[in-house]
Amino acid sequence: MALDAKVSDDLAKKFATEKESAYSRWVKNEGLDIISAHYIQNLHTVELKTWARRGGSGVYINHEASRHSNDCYVCEIPNGGKLEPQRQLYEEMVYVLDGKGSTTVWNDEGKRITFEWQAGALFAIPLNTWHQHFNGSGQQPARFLAVTNSPIVINLYDDDNFIFNTAYDFKNRFNGEPDYFNNEGVQKGLLLETNFVADSINIPLITAKERGAGGGHIRFNMAKGSMNSHISQFPVATYKKCHRHGPGAHVIILSGSGYSLMGLDPDNMHRYDWEEGSMIVPPNLWYHQHFNTGNAPARYLALKYEGTSIRNEQGVPKAWISQRVGGDQIDYADELPYIRDMFKEELAKIGLDPQMDKAYESELADLPPKPY
Repeated sequence: MALDAKVSDDLAKKFATEKESAYSRWVKNEGLDIISAHYIQNLHTVELKTWARRGGSGVYINHEASRHSNDCYVCEIPNGGKLEPQRQLYEEMVYVLDGKGSTTVWNDEGKRITFEWQAGALFAIPLNTWHQHFNGSGQQPARFLAVTNSPIVINLYDDDNFIFNTAYDFKNRFNGEPDYFNNEGVQKGLLLETNFVADSINIPLITAKERGAGGGHIRFNMAKGSMNSHISQFPVATYKKCHRHGPGAHVIILSGSGYSLMGLDPDNMHRYDWEEGSMIVPPNLWYHQHFNTGNAPARYLALKYEGTSIRNEQGVPKAWISQRVGGDQIDYADELPYIRDMFKEELAKIGLDPQMDKAYESELADLPPKPY
């Protein structure tokens, strides 16, 4: 039986006034809506409203389970237009959905850098720097998605003037380095320290057998921030291992097609079909699993705030560790039969067979024994 932790209306009413926060009031004052959802079919076409203060249009997409840890918004810059300059005492990662353009970043000392971007680019805004986005096309709008840790900051201070108008340069984060937004970085294991990825859809990945299916993976530390981001890819007719973690991971589909299963109970999960441009946001400690049922490799980008990361004493995310030894990942050997049956049925619709035998077999070499 699926557990949803729902309670009676009487108990819910006792906490009703605590649902509103300084953050939700701030979004409302911006004149924008919050789409309370953990699944968006197409970010390219999600409806936006005029965002007068910024000079574009936008919408926030934050379900209840992540709204207090980090947030997500989609913003569009009109043809040949620009957004108003802004600075902020919270971190922000940006993924470009459509169009092309440029961004200028500067600090109070006057050090200024401008870099160009197009669809598929990923970058971060250095903490409390002034920044301004420009649409490089007069023929079509430019649209981007951003994930920030603003809810924590806004709820803590509840003071717009302090959050958006504090004059202080974090020189350890940004000091006008000429190559700050170059498309390169330093690779340390799975982690790439960089501030700009020109093409997230085609950046080379590193083998990560621990997540199953023979896929690739790369993690990013951007603008020396505390937010987490990574890209994963898995081959045709394969699927990732089921796992769970803390709230706020915004999973954006970069390429391919398939579906994800999500739920509190791995025995009764809901299905969400996806394609390029879809987004899935697993609520706190919901199990979720991604399946490639298309004719090409499937790749996704995950953006989140790491403040609620669940790791072991060695610093390894528990979502990478088998439940057999106390982690939060379900081994293929322990998954329920309906998982494989559903996957096989979906592939049969396009004339493919599952390519999972090698993944099942390779897992056995390092599979921990079941606990007594």
